[in-house]
Amino acid sequence: MNAVRRVIARVDLFIVALLGAVLLATLLPARGTTADVLDYAVVIAVGWLFFLYGVRLPTQEAVNALRDWRLHGSVLAVTFVVFPLLGLLTQLLPGTIIPSDLADGLLFMCLLPSTVQSSIAFTSIARGNVAGSVVAASFSNLAGIVITPLLVALLLGGTVGFSTDSIGKIGLQLLAPFIAGQLVRRWLAPWVLRHKRLTTFTDRGSVILVVYSAFSQGVVDGIWSTVSVGSIIAVGVVCVVVLAAVLGITTSLGHRLGFSRADRVVLLMCGSKKSLASGIPMATVLLPAASIGVMVLPLMIFHQIQLIVCAVIARRMGDAAEPELAAQPS
Repeated sequence: MNAVRRVIARVDLFIVALLGAVLLATLLPARGTTADVLDYAVVIAVGWLFFLYGVRLPTQEAVNALRDWRLHGSVLAVTFVVFPLLGLLTQLLPGTIIPSDLADGLLFMCLLPSTVQSSIAFTSIARGNVAGSVVAASFSNLAGIVITPLLVALLLGGTVGFSTDSIGKIGLQLLAPFIAGQLVRRWLAPWVLRHKRLTTFTDRGSVILVVYSAFSQGVVDGIWSTVSVGSIIAVGVVCVVVLAAVLGITTSLGHRLGFSRADRVVLLMCGSKKSLASGIPMATVLLPAASIGVMVLPLMIFHQIQLIVCAVIARRMGDAAEPELAAQPS
């Protein structure tokens, strides 16, 4: 129970900071020269985030993912096939319930990779295969650098104006920093591990900066005149339905594939998440600046819902597993 509270408390502070960035952008949006400088800062921040991802991800973990291909392939299938299909279903909702920008934001959310930290934490709380969750979540984020832009081009290309310029941005702002991080990780990884608080502060600070920039642009373009409280509530309801559907699908799939209990937990926890930390920086590269603010709202809402729901599920699964694990020989 204490572990669940620690995870939620840590993430809640991040959510509060993100909401603070939205409020600040609403009251004091960046304009003119300040906005131009902020645009350059965002480019640097996104590059820094993906550089850190490259430093943190051991190359061997991606290689290990190929060994247990059934488990990690299942996580990828849920993340990049099942979720996008559910996202397409949300497009059928009438515009009177959810405006088109928010509907596109729901679809964009469904195209993102899984989270890393919360997936691993909840797998541990639920007494699942922690090593498997590390590989599955990390491999999902690695694959997402390539798969997410492809899905955005395929499913949202006409809406967001995906072009050859977008491909250049992906290479420059996402792939190049990530590859650079991989190349220097043998020297920098020990330093990053020793200074986890510093790197966590800088990468979360970068995400907050990106959110402020996105919503500043949105406020200048009149974002709050197009998004009503009723629309936000409707998005929250849809996020709950999508999460419930994925939790049901991953639970059923784990049983049908004959996974062990520990691996079923990995599929449940890693397959049901969408990454806010990767998603918002990706949005700055893949989506039009004028619509980023409103289109990341569904992701911010889903992120909080997934954490609360999965924290409760993980605790109950962990409690239920205690008698069985205690009975096993040490």
